[in-house]
Amino acid sequence: MAIKDTPEEWRITATETPFRGNKTSVRTDDVVMPDGSVARRDYQVHPGSVAILALDEADRVIVVRQYRHPVRQKLWEIPAGLLDIPGENPLHAAERELYEEAHVKAEDWRVLTDVYTTPGGCDESVRIFLARGLSEAEGERFDVSDEEADMEQARVPLPELVRGVLAGELHNNALVVGVLSLTAALTGDGLDALRAADAEWPARPFEA
Repeated sequence: MAIKDTPEEWRITATETPFRGNKTSVRTDDVVMPDGSVARRDYQVHPGSVAILALDEADRVIVVRQYRHPVRQKLWEIPAGLLDIPGENPLHAAERELYEEAHVKAEDWRVLTDVYTTPGGCDESVRIFLARGLSEAEGERFDVSDEEADMEQARVPLPELVRGVLAGELHNNALVVGVLSLTAALTGDGLDALRAADAEWPARPFEA
C-alpha cells in the first residue's frame, strides 16, 4: 500500500454555519460514518495560508516574533499570511508577505512542503516556501498595525532553530515544519529536488 494521502469525502446529511468571523467561520456537518451512523463534526473553515522559510547566504533563517493571543505567548515564527484573496496564486501571496513582514525579496523560490495545521478541527492548509537569493526590498516599509506593530525580527542559523524545536522552545507550526523539512532536504536529495514554486496544490487550487 502506498503511503500517500488521498482525497475522499463521506456523505453529509446536513450542514450549517453557526458562526461567521472576519476571516474564518465555523461549520457543523452531520457526516455518515462507515457503519451507517451519523456523527456531528464542528470545524473551522479557513482560507489557507502561506509561510516563507527565507534562507540567506550565511544559512540563517529570517524569523519574526509576534504576540499570539489564543496561546498567550510571543512566538518566534517565519513570515506568513492568509490566502484571503480567493484563487490567488500562493507564490504571489508569499512574495507579498515576505515584503510586508521582513522588507525582503527573493530570487529563488521552491515549495518546501504543504501541511494541514489541525485536520481534526480545521481545514486550513499551509504551503511553506523556501526562499533564497535574498535582498532588501525597494520602497517604503509596509505600514503595520495591531500585533504586527510590536513585531521583532532576527536572522538565526538553521541548526540553532532545529535545536530550539527539539528542546521544546519553539512551537509555531510553520516554523517547526519548515526548519525540519529544510534539514531533511539538505541531508537527502538536496534543494534542487524540491518542487517548483508553482507546483500543483490540490488543497487550495489557484490561478497561474
